[in-house]
Amino acid sequence: MKSSLRAATLCVLMAAAVAAPPAFAQTAPAADTMFRATTLNLQAYGEVRAAPDIATISLGVMTEAKTASEAMQANATRMTQVIAALRRAGIAERDIQTSGLNLNPQYVYEQNVAPRLSGYQATNQVSITVRDLKKLGAAVDATVEAGANQVNSISFGLNDPTTAENAAREAAVKALGAKADLYARATGYRIGRLVSLSEGGGYSPSPPPMPMVSMARMEKADSTPVSPGELRVRIDVSGLYELTR
Repeated sequence: MKSSLRAATLCVLMAAAVAAPPAFAQTAPAADTMFRATTLNLQAYGEVRAAPDIATISLGVMTEAKTASEAMQANATRMTQVIAALRRAGIAERDIQTSGLNLNPQYVYEQNVAPRLSGYQATNQVSITVRDLKKLGAAVDATVEAGANQVNSISFGLNDPTTAENAAREAAVKALGAKADLYARATGYRIGRLVSLSEGGGYSPSPPPMPMVSMARMEKADSTPVSPGELRVRIDVSGLYELTR
């Protein structure tokens, strides 16, 4: 009886072993083909410079008062004036967005004495998109004259980065091809074909927003000078090339 069971088990194992090769036979040729080919896997990038045509400013109003309601009321009054000044400066309503609203108690701290509530501080921050950079300095001045006392950051961007991105793509592909040709010649091969190409990176607005000093109400003077400079638009690409002799 035991010998019969052993014989049956051996038959099952042999059947499994016979059935297994077809599964391996399906993957082996692909791996074998890859090892037979000589390939280059390279990365390159293309970069262009473009003049920005939009700017984003973060500014706001900070007020203090003895009570929370007084602080908020004073803040609302001044922020209403700031927004009205922005509209008079040519900033569309859709380009003005509240980005932060805070109310915080203020305490006086003295040694060996419990903190004493001295009042409340209210802040209201707005993010403004300026689509005509010629109006940028005047818009900042108008808000400060209207009551804004915090100008936190400014960043520049492109309203439509497509043209700059496409130029960077072309530069990236040319750089990748030149690098592939160099490696091929250096190793005694020539480029057979481009097997795959992938893209990474892309346009992002100007470098991290530059901090700007908080401002008190200013006397009327020349418009605040703002220099937009240039933006760098970079595209990264990766390519797999097959080499031939």
